[in-house]
Order: sequence, then structure tokens, then C-alpha cells
Amino acid sequence: MGVFSDKKALLLDMNSTFMFGEDRFGISEDFSKYYHQIGGGLSRNEVNTIIRSIYAHLSERYPDEAYRHNFPSVKNAVKNAVTHRLNDDETSKIIDTFAFHEMGYIPDEYIEALHKLKKTFQLAVVIDIWAPKSTWLKLFEESGVAILFSAASFSSDHGMVKPSPKPFELVIAQLGIRKEQGLVIGDSVRRDLGGAKAAGLDCILVGGAAHPHAVGCYENLLALSYAI
Repeated sequence: MGVFSDKKALLLDMNSTFMFGEDRFGISEDFSKYYHQIGGGLSRNEVNTIIRSIYAHLSERYPDEAYRHNFPSVKNAVKNAVTHRLNDDETSKIIDTFAFHEMGYIPDEYIEALHKLKKTFQLAVVIDIWAPKSTWLKLFEESGVAILFSAASFSSDHGMVKPSPKPFELVIAQLGIRKEQGLVIGDSVRRDLGGAKAAGLDCILVGGAAHPHAVGCYENLLALSYAI
């Protein structure tokens, strides 16, 4: 198995690694459709303005090193980036709407690949998301992948975002393994490879990303699963 022979666990990124179609915040997106489906009472223009304000607020801070270990929550962004006064119920619906558009889907072939990888390795996830994790956990359960992960870091739980090494170190501690036994899999040179190297972990890049510091590069997670 080459580079894999001394590895016990894979620390997986999520977006564009095994989840796709995420972050639907384009200018043509109508956020009010989902918001009104869940009983929201604000107008279409109000909802679209609010969601875009939240997204802009968080997007500006995401690459900023000053927020690497205290990245604001969506709820915090509602308070600081939205001029509308929202009660608790409307705030909850706005957060749910944001999560719906932030989350993507897991293709069936990637679900199969995760199950295949689980036969050889412990699996864990190191995930940057802005909304609360409950929406993703529900999808993981429905997709049959929740049982595959022995450890997890969701940035919306603790405010630490990649390329900070701390989420990777948190997962390594949860797994109870040595750093040299863990292997990070992700699609981002800056966030996944950068965070892995800062934590003293090897990293394989997928999705077309490449860098000389990576111990391997694969077209996607499917190709990686076939190589093992």
C-alpha cells in the first residue's frame, strides 16, 4: 500500500472531497423559497438581503488569520451584519435557511467509497462549516455514513477553521493515535494541506489540487479508494 502502509486513520475534508454542490449563495439564488417552506414570515427581498449580508460578513472573515481560532457563528453574524430586528423564531429560520444553502449532497459512489475505505482505516472528518452541524449530521445519518466516522471536528462547534492545526490535533486526540498514523485527505492546498502540515500530518490532495508537499495527489476520493 506504499504511503498508506503505516496509516491507521484518514482525516477527511468534506466539501469537494465527498460532498458536492455546496455553498449555493450565488447572486441568482432565491433564499426565500426554502425559508417560506419552513414557515418564515419575512418578505422575499428581506430574506435575500439578510442571507447575503450574513454570507458577505463571514466570507470576508474566513481567510483572515485573525479569525482562525474564533470564527464567528451564523447566529453571531445575524446580530452583527443584519440591520433587521429578528426575534428568536425568525433568527432560527434564517440560520436553517443558511444551512440549507451551505450544505451539498453526497453522491452514491462516494458513499460506497467511504464504506470501502472504512474496511481498512478508521475514518474521521475535519470540516469547516459556518452553520450549526445538525443539518449535516442529519444528512450523514440519512446517507448511512454517520456510523463510519470515529471522530469529528466541525468548525461551527468551536470556531477553529483550517488551516489552523488545532482541528486536526483535536481529531487525532479523539482517535487516540500518533500523528504519523493519521493521513489527511482534502482538496485545498491552503486549508487541508496547510493545516495538516502545521499539525505534523501527511496529506493527500484530491479534486485536481497538487503541491510538492503532498504525499500524493488523486483525481478524486474514488480514485484514492481504488488505489488502496
